[in-house]
Amino acid sequence: MHIALTGVSGFIGSAIARQLHGAGHTVTGLVRQTSRRDHVEPFVERFVVGDHADRSCWDDLLEGADCVVHNSVNWQPLKATPVDLDGHLRSNLDASIRFLHASAPRQFIFLSTIAVHHDMLPREKAADGTNLVTEDHPLRPSRLYGAYKASMEAHLWAEHFGSGRHTSAVRPCAVYGLDPNLERSHGYQVIKTLRETGRYDKPGGGKCVHVDDVAAVVGALVGNESAAGQPFNLVDCYARHADWAVMAAELLGIEAEIDMSSPALPQNSFSKAAVESLGVTLDRGHDGIRQSLQALIEAMDAAQLAGS
Repeated sequence: MHIALTGVSGFIGSAIARQLHGAGHTVTGLVRQTSRRDHVEPFVERFVVGDHADRSCWDDLLEGADCVVHNSVNWQPLKATPVDLDGHLRSNLDASIRFLHASAPRQFIFLSTIAVHHDMLPREKAADGTNLVTEDHPLRPSRLYGAYKASMEAHLWAEHFGSGRHTSAVRPCAVYGLDPNLERSHGYQVIKTLRETGRYDKPGGGKCVHVDDVAAVVGALVGNESAAGQPFNLVDCYARHADWAVMAAELLGIEAEIDMSSPALPQNSFSKAAVESLGVTLDRGHDGIRQSLQALIEAMDAAQLAGS
């Protein structure tokens, strides 16, 4: 199949392009004029320069496409102080809704987020005693970003249930792996802080998933009629910031002072049954984080970053 992919040069987008190319699909990728492309060029048949909110580039992007993967986000208005609400609604929510309709009747895969969940209602308990959340849980976000993704999902389901269109949503949690921009990789600040101070005391933690698994799920959805009208939560494991620091310190050979006082388990966990029905197993656990940290340390050393 031929896929139109927004955000192709970014961390997640480049992994998706690589996965789709490896599966025998062809990709047209949307990039901004200033976007780096060298790392993704082998996997993209054609680049279209523009922004997902720029309607003038949509026809070129969608030409010949059987499926659309909408991965890009305009972070600028969300990171502004104060938040540029008008800019966010215009460039993210309004533009994405219009892009969804302009791309009909093609299959449409939307990169949503696990942040559509925040206030989670009591459910069945998992084996570890945490509250087990499935894809049918109500969407109750706490931030504009999660609210945007939840709103967009409502339009996906309206397209599917109203006209039978093949739409799906992928909800990754914090995505780790080697970002083309190393400084944005999860674990970079942990390694940098440990090297500079020999200590780490950031409390809390979060759920995470490897970027290759996100790409694998997107690949499994392409042309998969049984997945139409469904969302998929992507959560591999939970790790405290302290857990990342312990693993990084061991790999660095540093005897670090690390605050381990945060709870080892979260209050909520996510069922993996829906993702596993696609043939993707989210089971890297902390070993996956350790392997990613090792690769990141080696890449940082090669680039002479963060005191390496």
